[in-house]
Amino acid sequence: MDFVEGEVLYFNKPLHWSSFDLVNKARIGIRHCLGVKKIKIGHAGTLDPLASGVLIICTGKKTKQIDNFQYQTKEYVAKIMLGATTPSFDLETEVDATYPTDHITKELVLETLKTFLGEIQQIPPTYSAVKINGKRAYEYARKGEEVEIKPKTLVIDEIELMDCSLPEITIRVVCSKGTYIRGLARDIGKALNSGAHLTALERTRIGDVKLEDCITLEQFQFLLDHSSDIVVPEEQV
Repeated sequence: MDFVEGEVLYFNKPLHWSSFDLVNKARIGIRHCLGVKKIKIGHAGTLDPLASGVLIICTGKKTKQIDNFQYQTKEYVAKIMLGATTPSFDLETEVDATYPTDHITKELVLETLKTFLGEIQQIPPTYSAVKINGKRAYEYARKGEEVEIKPKTLVIDEIELMDCSLPEITIRVVCSKGTYIRGLARDIGKALNSGAHLTALERTRIGDVKLEDCITLEQFQFLLDHSSDIVVPEEQV
């Protein structure tokens, strides 16, 4: 492995870690292994701390490929609780309102999910990294300030109901770059004349990279400690 010339690493990001946390841990491990002070490294698509799954990390000259990975189709498996909303559309914040769910059936859910296939308009969550007047949306949200967030055009290639244990459902979504599954949960709740929020999220694929192709940080550290094919630069980068 030559981290300076560049490597593309497939990680399974753990729950409660930010994408930056994982990048930083990988950076520290590589720097220590190579005995260098600096190494180019970055991830190709943020995952929220409350989500787990595929996170692609590029090093060295391969960081130039990050944009290519970011634009690839992504697949998620999401658990959604119907009948209640939160300001962040997930479990980061407390429930702020409840709604009826007695009218919701599996058949209604199936018909509703079909309406989200293809090109859709989605307003990103207020608790998101979308920039508004030079600041992240979540900076306004955490101060209780209201701002207008413009809708974005997205594409949902596939949406499948995997489990229907009302009031909770589990769906599989294949979608374009920029899709907020939290936002999709909110919109599904509204379409069902109720409310909804995300309770669990796992990214299972980016392009052709699947979850089973990924390693944990512990496995990566083991490779750093025991692999014999790591190229150590003659000079610090």
